[in-house]
Amino acid sequence: MAPSKVLAGARVVLPTGTVDDGRVIVDGTRIADTAPPDADVLDVSGHWVVPGFVDLHNHGGGGASFAGGTAEEVLQGVRTHRLHGTTTLVASAVTGDLDFLARHAGMLAELAQQGDIAGIHFEGPFISPCRKGAHDEQLLRHPDPAEVRKLIDAAHGHARMMTLATELPGGLDSVRLLVEHGVIAAVGHTDATYEQTLQAIDAGASVATHLFNAMPPLGHRAPGPITALLEDERITVELINDGTHLHPAALQLAFHHAGAARVAFITDAMDAAGFGDGRYLLGPMEVEVADGVARLVEGGSIAGSTLTLDRAFKRAVTVDGLPVGDVVAAISANPARLLGVADRVGSLEPGKDADLVILDDGFDLVGVMRRGEWVVDPQPG
Repeated sequence: MAPSKVLAGARVVLPTGTVDDGRVIVDGTRIADTAPPDADVLDVSGHWVVPGFVDLHNHGGGGASFAGGTAEEVLQGVRTHRLHGTTTLVASAVTGDLDFLARHAGMLAELAQQGDIAGIHFEGPFISPCRKGAHDEQLLRHPDPAEVRKLIDAAHGHARMMTLATELPGGLDSVRLLVEHGVIAAVGHTDATYEQTLQAIDAGASVATHLFNAMPPLGHRAPGPITALLEDERITVELINDGTHLHPAALQLAFHHAGAARVAFITDAMDAAGFGDGRYLLGPMEVEVADGVARLVEGGSIAGSTLTLDRAFKRAVTVDGLPVGDVVAAISANPARLLGVADRVGSLEPGKDADLVILDDGFDLVGVMRRGEWVVDPQPG
């Protein structure tokens, strides 16, 4: 067995606050509270140690797709995001033929069973054609509870979240069904009114899929879903902090009204994340990535992002001016709580998985550990 490790001298972000000149003890795959005399000590003075990142909403990376790729391609994407600090990842599907989605969910469920991903998120096909974004309108359908149940069953207990336009026929019944089966019902790609959104929340919806994007804008006479989702304490709002999906003022608005405890940073990444510009497929839709921005070839809608969570973290601190503790909550603790895995990941506490990220004083990533093993070794060579 490998000796215990002690990361010493860093600013360590704990649930209770930041400890200067702190240390994190790793024993095997877990964080420990005491270190044996023969432990290896790594001096990480001048750095930050934060929990591994948890991504609720991710369609791929490293040139590989979670929405239609093979198992090996999915693993390629997972490995890419691990290199950028995401130690827990939910694989997101996009709108497709229902039978195809069910078959693909079966394959993703096997990867979840193995511990490679933290579950499956279905984004579509039960979304509004008015706010379809990069989804194929020909394949959209109303959220029939029987079809929703088919996808839940196909995931073999690994369905974690489904995004719905809850104003569509069958929407509220589908929300109730999801909640009954322990699946997060997320409001998104929706044309709902303020009042309709409140009905969805009362039915059990608990997440806003990429708040502000793919929903009606906030209006002073028609406050729409954004207002309902921001003001309700039962909702956690997803935010894509890449500088393209959101104006910095919109991000600040969300943090001000929802508070750090109700924000989850996501990537909504597609194949090009961690890979590069070029032509890609997002489900059946062709996407052009130029200067790191993904848009549909036909129509020009934003088509996911090329974001990685280390970049979202750095931007949140250095551009948006958010406190580091709030960013850690949004990028680790809150999504872990939503997924029901906060007993294992999302914070640096004894007994939890040794999932952590080391950042330098400029908030660039220099080390990643997952379950006690270095994914990115902070001491190369």
